[in-house]
Amino acid sequence: MKYEIKYRLKELRKEKGLTQKQLAELVNKSETGLASWEQGLSEPSINDIRLLCRIFQVSADYLLGIKDEY
Repeated sequence: MKYEIKYRLKELRKEKGLTQKQLAELVNKSETGLASWEQGLSEPSINDIRLLCRIFQVSADYLLGIKDEY
């Protein structure tokens, strides 16, 4: 599925011009932890999702792939 969180997260990070390291620092995670989200090996917690939505100014529905609009 193209709109899994791993795809949206990577897409939004790149649109914002952030490296994995920079985004990891913003969400207080390790770079390895963030990479595992983007690879689909793990998923962010509810609190992490809230923070990601604030950083990227998108809804949780968009980030989770439920809706195609911010």
